[in-house]
Amino acid sequence: MSETAIPRDFYARDADEQALFLQETWCDNCQELNLGMSEPKEYELYGIIFIEGRCNKCGETVLTELTDDDF
Repeated sequence: MSETAIPRDFYARDADEQALFLQETWCDNCQELNLGMSEPKEYELYGIIFIEGRCNKCGETVLTELTDDDF
């Protein structure tokens, strides 16, 4: 496991999967579910895959940690 983020290609995922991850979000700043995210960046850190972007409502960072349930 690397202590450095390893970039991954979010856009290599199929369109339906991309849409799901972009819509099903939680924003800590807004305290709201499914506001959506823009500017997604996918990476792996410590063996965990993350998708990070900007909340569509407030613009703050939104972070999704992918679990085995997501695959």
